[in-house]
Amino acid sequence: MLVVLRRKWAVVSGATVMVVATFLLFARLGGEFIPTLDEGDILIELRRLPSISLTESIHTAQMLEKELMTIPEVVKVVSKTGRPEIANDPMSIHQTDVYIIMKPKDAWRSAKTKDEMISQMTRAMNRIPGIWGGFSQPIEMRFNELIAGVRSNVGIKVFGDDLETLARVGDQIVSLVQPISGAADVRAQQVAGLPQLQIVIDRNKIARHGINVADVNILIQTAMVGTEVGKIYEGEKQFDLVVRFNKQSGNDVDAIKSLLVPTPNGALVRLGDIANFVMAEGPAEITHVQGRRLLVVDSNVRDRDIESFVKEVQSVIAQKVKLPTGYTISYGGEFENLERARERLMIVVPISLFVIFLLLFASVNSVRQALIIFSAIPLAIVGGVIALWIRDMPFSISAGVGFIALFGVAVLNGLVMLSYYNKLIQEGMSIRDAVMKGSETRLRPVITTALVASLGFIPMALSTSAGAEVQRPLATVVIGGLITSTLLTLVVLPVIFEWIEKKKEN
Repeated sequence: MLVVLRRKWAVVSGATVMVVATFLLFARLGGEFIPTLDEGDILIELRRLPSISLTESIHTAQMLEKELMTIPEVVKVVSKTGRPEIANDPMSIHQTDVYIIMKPKDAWRSAKTKDEMISQMTRAMNRIPGIWGGFSQPIEMRFNELIAGVRSNVGIKVFGDDLETLARVGDQIVSLVQPISGAADVRAQQVAGLPQLQIVIDRNKIARHGINVADVNILIQTAMVGTEVGKIYEGEKQFDLVVRFNKQSGNDVDAIKSLLVPTPNGALVRLGDIANFVMAEGPAEITHVQGRRLLVVDSNVRDRDIESFVKEVQSVIAQKVKLPTGYTISYGGEFENLERARERLMIVVPISLFVIFLLLFASVNSVRQALIIFSAIPLAIVGGVIALWIRDMPFSISAGVGFIALFGVAVLNGLVMLSYYNKLIQEGMSIRDAVMKGSETRLRPVITTALVASLGFIPMALSTSAGAEVQRPLATVVIGGLITSTLLTLVVLPVIFEWIEKKKEN
């Protein structure tokens, strides 16, 4: 301790350099909202061309189910095709969610990791023509969709008015994002490709026959959709009576052309003689957010943190995508959640630090000494950041909570030592002697306190049970922070205390 006290500048300078270097290292950690939980099961978001029929869509889903069941680790496969438009998240018949129930991971033989298992499933999917999709987990997908309106880890949202322009920009973004490291299951929302029968009324022809456009539209609506012509009553219940074509005739263009349109003079004219029938591709899906049309490019992220991935995507898109006037791009998914959580942490962390400072001031009744004890917090951050870096963990909300917990624990050691210094000084010891004796006397209690707290977090830091992915960053931060906070507090705090107290005395 005497050697340390004689080299105050070296000790303080070294600690300052460590803190600065730690903040530089923190900038390279990357970030994510919360660590991805291993749910055990897998979800495939299956897609096909929008023109596919319901029968063919079900058939391809059943083919995929059979292929997936050949994998030994798969217990059950359940598919859900489409979702009604009255739901909060409608889904067309060309979209299927395939839920894959897996055996426990310790029973896996053909694959050791989930990435290897996904590779097997991708090969199974590639054996079926006309389908593609992305991989997720049931709860993860629903969580992303509920919070940010995007099913994937990252959603690149393109806002504009024209669907063709949105589709073109979306395809360009897909081609730019796919080569980026960490990108997986990159796909653009399908906004076109739905086959439509367009009936274009020839206004000159209907004018010659004296027919109104409204009359023709009503006839077409009656045939294709149906028109209410009355009601049926069964007790207290009532039902609409609707007249329309049967299913077979409604899909027959010749039958629709043969519809007879009455004229004012009582004659009948075929619909095919006064209208042109055109098969064309129309919009498959139109999404609006706050009154603006939207196209989403989805991308999952594997083997990389989300923050650095999105930053690279933003840089590439800013350089190579030229948006027309009135078109904008924003980013959603887990990245959006991370940004929101960081904004909240920017409020919560300063409040937590201020409350800790008030409690310290109430304990020592001195702003100066409260600041001395407060120096343990940046020293604790050093260990927390280094521990995350060693374990290759990006910063997440879980780690942020760990830092908040660490701040409260880290100042306890400093408070114990400084309170004992003050007691010895009040008993008549000089500042140097009080620091020497106090540091020696409180060495064992300080180390024991930190050791007990650290050992208590080790099971959480090494856990592999359900939900351990969220617990590990928190425990890692606390353990690493307590180690450096304790060691550096035993060295740095005595130096700062003697330095400041001697200046006050002089």
